[in-house]
Amino acid sequence: MSKKYLLLFVNFALLLSACAQAAQSPAPPGEASTSAITQTATPAYSRVLKVMTHSSFAVSEDVVAAFEKANDTRVQFIDAGDTGTALNKAILSKDNPLADVFYGVDNTFLSRALREGIYEPYKSPLLADIPDQFKLDPTDNALPVDYGDVCPNYDKAYFTQHNLTPPQNLEDLTKPQYKGLLVVENPATSSPGLAFLLATIGHFGQDKYLDYWKSLAANDVQVVNDWNVAYYTDFTVHGGARPIVISYGSSPPAEVVFSKTPLSEPPTGVITADESCFRQIEFVGILKGTPNKDLAEKWVDFMLSPTFQEDMPLQMFVFPVNKNAKLPEVFSKFLVIPKQTAQVSPQEIADNREKWLEAWTQTVLH
Repeated sequence: MSKKYLLLFVNFALLLSACAQAAQSPAPPGEASTSAITQTATPAYSRVLKVMTHSSFAVSEDVVAAFEKANDTRVQFIDAGDTGTALNKAILSKDNPLADVFYGVDNTFLSRALREGIYEPYKSPLLADIPDQFKLDPTDNALPVDYGDVCPNYDKAYFTQHNLTPPQNLEDLTKPQYKGLLVVENPATSSPGLAFLLATIGHFGQDKYLDYWKSLAANDVQVVNDWNVAYYTDFTVHGGARPIVISYGSSPPAEVVFSKTPLSEPPTGVITADESCFRQIEFVGILKGTPNKDLAEKWVDFMLSPTFQEDMPLQMFVFPVNKNAKLPEVFSKFLVIPKQTAQVSPQEIADNREKWLEAWTQTVLH
């Protein structure tokens, strides 16, 4: 979703209270936020494990403390920026790694990470509890941790008040009745923005996705640089003028969790039909050359275990990949998971990302 919701959001920290104000949902996976993991004074441990993450990472202090105590190890988190920036840092420092473990590469950057050889393979025993659909690296250099679906979200109240049926799929967004209602993130600067571009490529195909974007532009789509602006400035739920925004399938539960007043149901809905969403999967890997490989393996196992997996939804508003992890009730009640997401392989993304972004920019912004 580095997700996100995928969200999503933060403390789907993401969930990040990191995203804006305390009452608001956090920033989406892989998207820089202002949140940080606050750490109180910790006991003196014999070793230190360095874990590099993207800026939307968040985890409960008691969860980290349990790992530290069990392994006589202090965990030091290194905030390396958004997903693309963090990966660049890992690549540039691969001969002298900045950390022992790197979490946050998603399927839009996975092939590049593997091609650059930054990881050491590790076949965690916890992989047995993770469905094959999330295992995109057969070499076990990058192991799946979480996922989130990027989808169009809409303001329920707006459509009720205007006696207008919400759009049901991507095609609907180009219809005259929805002119001027959609705000999207720039895929060149935003993780969910890139995910939505990939949804259109996966659904319409490489030969027709630009025609779709021309139709969106003609229908007065608004483009902003990041999710935080799109969701908290331009989305009508938070005082803006656009009742449709690109966000996460986990945004409705996040709205309930972060509402200043109790809500019986989310104020937002999600468009999931006909491949309207793109699934972001985030991975963790052991950085090649670590002197702490034994501890790194234990941390990877920990991230894939139910203890860590069950903490993620209300920290980063992303979904666990471990089939044994249980979701919080608010997620089980309000989450939206599409039956079929748009498909673009990590290799296709790696081979075409820059070409797609340049073509999108020329088509939509010029």
